[in-house]
Amino acid sequence: MSESSTPRAPSLLQALIPLLALVLMLGGSVWLFSDSASAGPNQIALLLCACLAGIIGLRNGLGWKDIEEAMVSGVTLATSAVFILLAVGALIGTWILSGTVPTMIYYGIQIMDPSWFYPATCFVCALVALTIGSSWTVAGTLGVALIGVAHGLELSPAITAGAVISGAYFGDKLSPLSDTTNLAPAAAGSELFAHVRNMTWTTVPSIVLALIGFAILGAGVETRSGAAGFGELPTALAQQFTLGWHLLLPLLLVFGLAVARVPAFPTILIGALTGAVFAVIFQPDLVVARAGNEALDRGWAMLAGAWLTLADGYTSESGVKSVDELLSRGGMSSMLNTIWLILCAMAFGAVMERTGLLERLIRGVLGLARSTGALISATLGTALGSNILAADQYMSIVLTGRIYRPEYERRGLHPLNLSRALEDAGTLTSPLVPWNTCGAYMAATLGVATLDYLPFALFNLINPLVAVVFAYAGFKILRIQPEAQVQQRA
Repeated sequence: MSESSTPRAPSLLQALIPLLALVLMLGGSVWLFSDSASAGPNQIALLLCACLAGIIGLRNGLGWKDIEEAMVSGVTLATSAVFILLAVGALIGTWILSGTVPTMIYYGIQIMDPSWFYPATCFVCALVALTIGSSWTVAGTLGVALIGVAHGLELSPAITAGAVISGAYFGDKLSPLSDTTNLAPAAAGSELFAHVRNMTWTTVPSIVLALIGFAILGAGVETRSGAAGFGELPTALAQQFTLGWHLLLPLLLVFGLAVARVPAFPTILIGALTGAVFAVIFQPDLVVARAGNEALDRGWAMLAGAWLTLADGYTSESGVKSVDELLSRGGMSSMLNTIWLILCAMAFGAVMERTGLLERLIRGVLGLARSTGALISATLGTALGSNILAADQYMSIVLTGRIYRPEYERRGLHPLNLSRALEDAGTLTSPLVPWNTCGAYMAATLGVATLDYLPFALFNLINPLVAVVFAYAGFKILRIQPEAQVQQRA
């Protein structure tokens, strides 16, 4: 039972206060701490703004129990993301130790040409994500290796991360296996496969423009061929690890489990444990060295080395700086700072929603959206704003869909318009927000700060703009027949 059952509705000014405070504090955090802002200062800003929103809620008649329950509920929503992050950290560590990631980097360097690396990265990630329906899995497996290949080719990790995210979110957005692709039509009241077909009108032109953009970014890169052109990296990888195509089997296993629709956490955890087994079998000396305890006999040292890698990742000691910086990473512990960020962001978003401040902001926007183009643009803007304030793409999709659905129905607009808009902004802008669960995940997994890859996540930037253009042009804006409208209301 809550302490207060009749809280007052917040004013627009009250709703704006936590938002403006967050903007100022996050801006100050970046200015003062630069790249280390996400290592603690951003978390403090989010928690303080959550407290500020809570104070406003208390003033409007909510009880502390209401606010506390909201924070607990918000953090609970992030639980699945937390466990996936821990599993991904473990996977990165064991896949490096087993030689899986080094093998992908080594052969990727041989195959990839710098002049078409960026569009190829986007295309491959798009194809795999379309098949398995998970942008997170693609980033945590292929993405990690492609970042390594970019280092080997002396290409930009930021552009590579943008290409990985662009391709991964294209495939995720159009795959019927994706959770967000199923969530959006459920929130809007449309049918899944009709929703997927309708999304192609904004999604396909956007990915074509993104691929052209990546081709232009790679056009000025000097083309080199052969491993000899890539410095010490291929040689150092071959000297440190036993390499071979058989080490790609953990990757195929993870993709197979994803296609079979096994949930993300067990899929990635199985991949991490498989990597540990492969490390013991194919890299035994490295596993023993990772244990760092000469008193143990070889069998126990292997167990200790694999166990330690799951927890703290792999530490490369090749003596080659580029290799050591690239491969010294992973482990569940590497994800703890990201988890801290997500928990603080979810607490802030939950308090904003429970106190009615988030809905008050959205209602203000809805009142200004008089034309169809303005309504769809407001939907896109609200989904983006929800990703910033609520810090989670699922909350963005559900909250925006819940608020706008009656208005679309009232105006005779087909629910497919709403479900497409939810994905065009709710799904695609989530990795562009540093404290959003998706943005924090991508930064931690790929090792590139969100604000560094943001300008190069071309597909994620272009698609919402294409959706706005189509909305105002009236292109592929579907309307429902009067009898269908009556059935919907019934």
